[in-house]
Amino acid sequence: MALALPRPHRDDIRIAVGGLLGGVLLWALGLHPRAPSAPVVLCAANWAPLVPLAVTAACEPLRRTRPRFALLVGTLALTADTVTVGNIATVVLYTDLMYAAVLYGTPASARRIPWITGLLTVLGGVVPAALWRDPAALLIGVGIGVVALAPAATGWVVRDHRDAAEAARLRAEQTALLAEIDRTQAVTAERARMARELHDMVANHLSAIAIHSTAALSIDDPRTSRDALTVIRENSVAGLAEMRRLIGILRDSSGDLEPTATPTLDGLSALVEGARTNGLAVRLDADHGPMPEPVGLAAYRIVQESLTNALKHAAPGAVRVRLRQAEDTLHVQVTSPYLPGDAPRAPGSGSGLAGMRERVALLGGDFTAGPVAGLWSVRATLPLTGTEGDAL
Repeated sequence: MALALPRPHRDDIRIAVGGLLGGVLLWALGLHPRAPSAPVVLCAANWAPLVPLAVTAACEPLRRTRPRFALLVGTLALTADTVTVGNIATVVLYTDLMYAAVLYGTPASARRIPWITGLLTVLGGVVPAALWRDPAALLIGVGIGVVALAPAATGWVVRDHRDAAEAARLRAEQTALLAEIDRTQAVTAERARMARELHDMVANHLSAIAIHSTAALSIDDPRTSRDALTVIRENSVAGLAEMRRLIGILRDSSGDLEPTATPTLDGLSALVEGARTNGLAVRLDADHGPMPEPVGLAAYRIVQESLTNALKHAAPGAVRVRLRQAEDTLHVQVTSPYLPGDAPRAPGSGSGLAGMRERVALLGGDFTAGPVAGLWSVRATLPLTGTEGDAL
């Protein structure tokens, strides 16, 4: 199956037609670059310049698709033109083929052709002058330089600028692509951060509301219902306050609002007291000093989420929260009674453990969660130095 050649460019066809018509016009007017050695009469010899002209013009449509082949055939046609009275249009078309061979040819051709034409220019001037001992012979080299070296050098300069512009365009596209990737990653990271923050803030309150509303509906006792409704109201108000704060931060496009209520380890006592109000028997054992804000926030959220899970899943018994600071590390452990197979007392999304693991990973720490000796244990080791992540 024969391969179809690429279609020539419209401009190349126009150049070929224009050059051919111009050469025919010059021939018809008798304008030749070289005078005939004998009187010119209307005979077959007068048609000789038209053959190289036609061949060179036929090469023009190939100047982009087959530049080396076009230059080779054009060179043979120009050589044949030198043994006739010649045609200026043939020379002009040949210079365009030389230019196109450098501009559209392979990188190897673009490098070699200017060197070859330069060498031919020097040899074309020096050798005849040395052999004939006539300085006028140097004009041969000048002619070769004008016909071959000048268009080749011009093609090299244009190609170099074109390649530089293409490289700049590719770099700009790559920069834009990297910027878009960074933007997408930043948006994804921000969405994950807000999802963790929203889950940790609201899940505790909603879990308590679900559990106590179930108790109020299942136990026909006015006092129990009143106590449950009190806890439900407290958790509803606290949850709404947290939601309003978070929504206010999200809606503030200017960035003036800051999460001023960002919790720290100083609020653990209040967090534990709230868990006790919700029905958990919690013991807090904390021994730590001042620490970076991201570490404190991560530790607070881990304890908060662990208490929320204990409220939803834990069996009856004491929940213990331990915090120990050892040199440049903060150890957090929350243990709660655990009975495999028990259904949770409130529905969950299953994203709590993933959120805790993400917070610890952002700080470069270690996180484990699972049953240990009949207890559900959550352990986190948070480095106090070199915390480059955003614990939010």
